[in-house]
Amino acid sequence: MDTSLWLVIAAALLTAIMTGVGALPFLFVKRLGQRTMGWSNAAAAGLMLAASHSLIAEGVMLDITLTFVGVLLGLAAIVLSDRLLSGQGDVKVADLSGANATKALMILGIMTAHSFAEGIGVGVSFAGSEGLATFITTAIAFHNVPEGLAIALILVPRGTPVWKAGMWAIFTSLPQPLMAAPAYLFVDTFRPLLPVGLGLAAGAMIWMVFAELFPEALERVKSGSAATAVTLAFAAMMAFQMLVLSH
Repeated sequence: MDTSLWLVIAAALLTAIMTGVGALPFLFVKRLGQRTMGWSNAAAAGLMLAASHSLIAEGVMLDITLTFVGVLLGLAAIVLSDRLLSGQGDVKVADLSGANATKALMILGIMTAHSFAEGIGVGVSFAGSEGLATFITTAIAFHNVPEGLAIALILVPRGTPVWKAGMWAIFTSLPQPLMAAPAYLFVDTFRPLLPVGLGLAAGAMIWMVFAELFPEALERVKSGSAATAVTLAFAAMMAFQMLVLSH
């Protein structure tokens, strides 16, 4: 294996590890009340909406039609997954069971699907100029931190230990190093798949926000408070992305 390929894998592995960093703030939060859980759901919704926005914007720059197709595929996939999981018995995942486990499993599934597209993005970027590869890898690595936070916001308030939430966050990003290598080696084959993957992840995230996260936030806090948390989280994610893109 040549040095370039090892570099691609190492860079993508770093982006995956950065996802686990998003769980670290919960090391300093000992107890979560009902209102905090409501705000956590709302904040996770805002972070996922912002991530969806950036995914669609990136996909449209590559191919608007394929991105649109990807959004519809993502919607179909998440609706089908919801129906299949609803018909199952007692689902268990990450120390959770029942409805909490089902919700966690869907979030983890969406984030994992999202990581396939990001892994392709890393591999394709390394097949281009060196500057582009550095930029894309750095942007995805920092972008993964709030995504890891979104995962922790779902898991930790429901009883999952912080360290385990961090490991689950990293797990959802493992497709990045797995997909980066083949995307780098077979760039012409994988490049057309990127806008579809970006749209697919975005479509699934948007459904999850409005079908699960925001409604659950409204069960614990007032609508105005939940909407404020969503908007602030969305704005924080966008500001974070602008900060990364400006360097």
